[in-house]
Amino acid sequence: MLKRINIICGHYGSGKTNFSLNLASKLKKSGERVTIVDMDVVNPYFRTSDYRQELESLGIRVISPLAAGTTLDTPSISSEVCSALEQQDGYVIIDVGGDDVGATALGRFEKNIKSTDNFQCFYVINKYRKFISTPSEAVELMREIEVASKLEMGAIINNSHLANLTSTEDILSSIDYANEVCSLSKLPLFATTVPQNLSDKLEGKVPKIYPVEIIVKLPWADKGDV
Repeated sequence: MLKRINIICGHYGSGKTNFSLNLASKLKKSGERVTIVDMDVVNPYFRTSDYRQELESLGIRVISPLAAGTTLDTPSISSEVCSALEQQDGYVIIDVGGDDVGATALGRFEKNIKSTDNFQCFYVINKYRKFISTPSEAVELMREIEVASKLEMGAIINNSHLANLTSTEDILSSIDYANEVCSLSKLPLFATTVPQNLSDKLEGKVPKIYPVEIIVKLPWADKGDV
């Protein structure tokens, strides 16, 4: 279901940035040209821009708002975004702000995105995050993001885990939640993310398993903490 332009949306703390980083890294390591766009102009903490050095060391192009890396939440987005949307080869991954306000920045590029006819919007859900812990809450927020961005979601990513504190039961108990979100939204499940250290234990037990490294850390956590 991946397209040339892949737009990752979700609520604060849903893990959309961690998923975006993993997706970009895996595509690059498979030999693809990859550009990642940090369009989170709202949240000063969990931004792909914070991992620019690591991404660029892999050969991934990083485009970020002018205020990234600061606490200034201004909608200053580089014109490089337009050039990335127009590129004809490789993949573009767009990490969108965590609510309808953040998605408004994406709406600015609606016509550019739709003109390519080669894009997909993914909605990241996480049962263990406030405000989207029930399927109805998750779908309600998704609809708000769709209105703000002027784009419709195309698939669901079940990212219901607790980073390095995750147990196999945490993942297994999220399956019904994800299925209900898919049912209410009438969208297919793209992936069920699983921390890399649990992937062998859960192989064959969860639908569309997608192992991920826990790259994004809480900025106030001690080294080694989640």
